Amino acid sequence: MTLQETSSPASVWNNIEGIAFGGDYNPEQWPVSVRLEDLELMKEAGVSFLSVGIFSWALLEPAEGTYDFAWLDEVMDNLAGIGVKVALATATAAPPAWLVRKHPEILPVTADGTVLGPGSRRHYTPSSAVYRRYATGITRKLAERYKDHPALALWHVDNELGCHVSEFYGEEDAAAFRSWLKRRYGTIDALNASWGTAFWSQNYGSFDEILPPAVAPSTLNPGQQLDFQRFNSWALMDYYRELVAVLREVTPGVPCTTNLMASSATKSMDYFDWAKDLDVIANDHYLVAADPERQIELAFSADLTRGIAGGDPWILMEHSTSAVNWQPRNQPKMPGEMLRNSLAHLARGADAVMFFQWRQSFAGSEKFHSAMVPHGGRDTRVWREVVDLGAALKRLAPVRGSRVESRVAIVFDYEAWWAGEIDSKPSVDVKYLDLLRAFHRQLFLRGVSVDMVHPSASLEGYDLVLVCTLYSVTDEAAANIAAAASAGATVLVSYFSGIADEKDHVRLGGYPGAFRDLLGVRVEEFHPLLAGTQLKLSDGTISSVWSEHVHLAGAEALQTFTEYPLEGVPSLTKRSVGAGAAWYLATFPDREGIESIVDQLLEESGAAPVAAADPGVELTRRRSDDGRSFLFAINHSRSSALVQASGVELLSGERFEGSVPAGGVVVVAED
Repeated sequence: MTLQETSSPASVWNNIEGIAFGGDYNPEQWPVSVRLEDLELMKEAGVSFLSVGIFSWALLEPAEGTYDFAWLDEVMDNLAGIGVKVALATATAAPPAWLVRKHPEILPVTADGTVLGPGSRRHYTPSSAVYRRYATGITRKLAERYKDHPALALWHVDNELGCHVSEFYGEEDAAAFRSWLKRRYGTIDALNASWGTAFWSQNYGSFDEILPPAVAPSTLNPGQQLDFQRFNSWALMDYYRELVAVLREVTPGVPCTTNLMASSATKSMDYFDWAKDLDVIANDHYLVAADPERQIELAFSADLTRGIAGGDPWILMEHSTSAVNWQPRNQPKMPGEMLRNSLAHLARGADAVMFFQWRQSFAGSEKFHSAMVPHGGRDTRVWREVVDLGAALKRLAPVRGSRVESRVAIVFDYEAWWAGEIDSKPSVDVKYLDLLRAFHRQLFLRGVSVDMVHPSASLEGYDLVLVCTLYSVTDEAAANIAAAASAGATVLVSYFSGIADEKDHVRLGGYPGAFRDLLGVRVEEFHPLLAGTQLKLSDGTISSVWSEHVHLAGAEALQTFTEYPLEGVPSLTKRSVGAGAAWYLATFPDREGIESIVDQLLEESGAAPVAAADPGVELTRRRSDDGRSFLFAINHSRSSALVQASGVELLSGERFEGSVPAGGVVVVAED
């Protein structure tokens, strides 16, 4: 059966057995003798899946219209010979030198007019018609040549779209922005109304007068800034779609994806919007070595990736075996940390564990970035851990296809992130992720699983819903959140939520705007705190960043501010709604305050930890369609820890005895 005859694009990926294991493979950097050695090492490590050709355009097409596929033919055939499947890249992430020389207009332009040159990567703008023509050309050549190749399992389209540069200000970008605005608004009057251009004499007479919001004398129109964020996310995705259209035409049975960068550091692309165009969600994630709680940020990223995937299994396309090369101080991973990281992603929904890269480079910008085969070769801790990980993943094959079980949802919205952090807000200290991550951290520490969901997504089945600093929200999304409370969920909404609509127009009548009736409160005035200022609350905890003048309008006060000028004013409220309840948090509590609120929310909602365990153990459960459940317990402490679970521990094959060794992982197929 040829690939084109499979039943659906996702089926080729879904038919890979077990947990896929591998990474980026860049054989073009190495002579044939090393490539042949790679095959033996891949078999030793248990590699089953590789991304190939990501940065190979200049070698595949060394001059315009001149192609050399001999080396890639050899690589694809050799990988097929040892049973390794390939995510074949379109090779478009770095234009070759001859293309830049012939068409320098493809280069990206920054807000201050700087043209970003070649010599690195990602040196193109997605709105360039010339670049799209050449990119679709090489994509078609690859698709036609390898469409029936037995190794081909997935198309890896471009690479980390939006990395390094995600906003584009050149002439073609400006023209594309204007075309996008015409499609969005239809008339210039509708755009003027949306952007509020009556302020500061910004009214436009035609779309031709509009430019991207580049460097200006003062603050820029917030509606224009918000739409430019939307446009850039769309432009990158539209470029992806153009490449995919070629792949769909030539290889309709092969699924397509690109590697996202869903984490607490990437805000430029609306990945919930992108998800509908990806056959399977893939993500890259790298730890920040200086973060003492980096395992919690990893969990946040994995939970967000799973949310983007709508709860379906996803691919961890890249992470590192040890140190990276691009942080100020590139500390290696500690012994056992690579296994913990890999299985943490697996626990939170990944069905593939992959690294950048297979073999550590001897030259180039990333030569000190760790890899599966390090500079030191086989006689290294990293290689031994890679081999051990490959063996562990084979034992975890039954987990593939199962889904994470969660009763708690955190609402996540890129557009609210963009809108809430545009300039000229009440406080520069209000950051979209800060409170959201503080709640996620407390739930992580308690072993309570969390789904990240878009505000328009179904909230049915969740016992607890957290809505943090959701500055802008549509009427429909606000109604969706209110309906969750009426249906029986405990819903907490925080300060600076519901303030504006999707046009960044303030909702009049008193804050918190869209959620005022649901919460039974009315906020008269914001009181953001000055830098370094703290407030005492009536329960003895401390808060910072924000306070406000709250009036009760049907809610009850659970906590109050204690200091002038808000002494006695509610800081935490609750209102019964239908079968559930709506809470409002009007400040940013310290850790003890967040802990107390989370305890109360869990008690009221009935949301519970995945299992009982000692502190320091990360807990997640995946459940398959046939009812089997798999408990992941990852011990981040340096002493053994107890976990209450019963069943066979898959990594050892023995009955689980209730203890997880220091720095260890157990995966229990529960009775």
